[in-house]
Amino acid sequence: MTPVEQETDSLHALEQRIQQAVQLVTRLRQEKDAALQEATEARAESARLADELKTLHSERKQVRSRIEKLLGQIDQLSAG
Repeated sequence: MTPVEQETDSLHALEQRIQQAVQLVTRLRQEKDAALQEATEARAESARLADELKTLHSERKQVRSRIEKLLGQIDQLSAG
């Protein structure tokens, strides 16, 4: 192989490696963007669930209070 052919082969190999690096960087950026989007969605879902849990706790407290009130009224009927 002549020096010119060797240089051409080396240049071709370098081009291939650069193209592979560009493809890798592009793929990694896409994966990063997808991961950031998933994280944003997960945070929003977490906030929504936290609000829902707070609402459910409040409703539970109200129901408990109403049941206790009803039981008190039943006790008054039984005592009377």
